[in-house]
Amino acid sequence: MQIILLEKVINLGQLGDVVRVKDGYARNFLIPGGRARRATANAIKEFEARRAELEKAQAERLAEAQAQGEKLAGLTVQLTEKAGVDGRLFGSVTNLAVVEALHKQGFPTIEKTMVKLPDGPLKTIGDHKIQVGLHTDVVVDITVSVLGETV
Repeated sequence: MQIILLEKVINLGQLGDVVRVKDGYARNFLIPGGRARRATANAIKEFEARRAELEKAQAERLAEAQAQGEKLAGLTVQLTEKAGVDGRLFGSVTNLAVVEALHKQGFPTIEKTMVKLPDGPLKTIGDHKIQVGLHTDVVVDITVSVLGETV
């Protein structure tokens, strides 16, 4: 299916690119999420008429993400979990737990999908570097410090 992108999509293209994707990806993810439209002649004409407006909105979102990224860069989040004497957690720290901790520290716009745990859920005590993707162009590194609470 041919679609026209209404915003930048990672590994696909920039705003305004007409690309061919699989039908299911377009119908189930891109079009319902407002990231793309079918590339019909009318849709392309409408897009060209709204192009400046869409570029301005995308630039505003990028500037907002960069401002939030400056505040978030280098932040350390502390979480306390139950752990054994060997330093392994009885459970694990997921991206949802990190998001909840960030909300408590004053970052309410961070969502679960923005937090990237490179090695999966954290299962040991100590400091772990993770990434938060605020925008497709803004990725910030933070530190999650997992403290052990013995039972």
